[in-house]
Amino acid sequence: MGSTRREFLRNSWKAGGALLGLAAGWTTYESLRPLALPAAGANIRLGSVSSYAPETATYVTAGRLFVANTGTRLFALSQKCPHLGCRIPFCESSGHFECPCHGSKYDIGGEWITGPSPRGMDRFPLTLDGDTVVVDTSKTVTGPERGSKQYFKPAKGPSCAPKA
Repeated sequence: MGSTRREFLRNSWKAGGALLGLAAGWTTYESLRPLALPAAGANIRLGSVSSYAPETATYVTAGRLFVANTGTRLFALSQKCPHLGCRIPFCESSGHFECPCHGSKYDIGGEWITGPSPRGMDRFPLTLDGDTVVVDTSKTVTGPERGSKQYFKPAKGPSCAPKA
């Protein structure tokens, strides 16, 4: 009788440990997997071209992207830094995108200026349907190579990045 009680307890501990391991594994998986974009794989209609003033970048929550107007062209830029995936905000005072994680900077067209990023900001295809801006979030276009300076302008003012 004693050995069956011991076996029962031993098996109970094993089953409990297995369940705990399974729960820990599932929690780890859920916390590390990338979140799906709310509009991933969809064409998003973003309103009139006139909604995007020259030399501005407007964040679009529905697509987790920026619509940047260089003054001559509109771009739909991914908010993710090509270096390590941090969210890149647009700094109004400098007129550049500035990654707060590792210091990469990009011009209004998403072209690399400085920092450890391997390239410029990735883009989504953007088209016009009459006067309406349409962005296809199902495809990502790799950002321009380092050294591309088609839309570069010096900083308008101070950087938003904290001083080291």
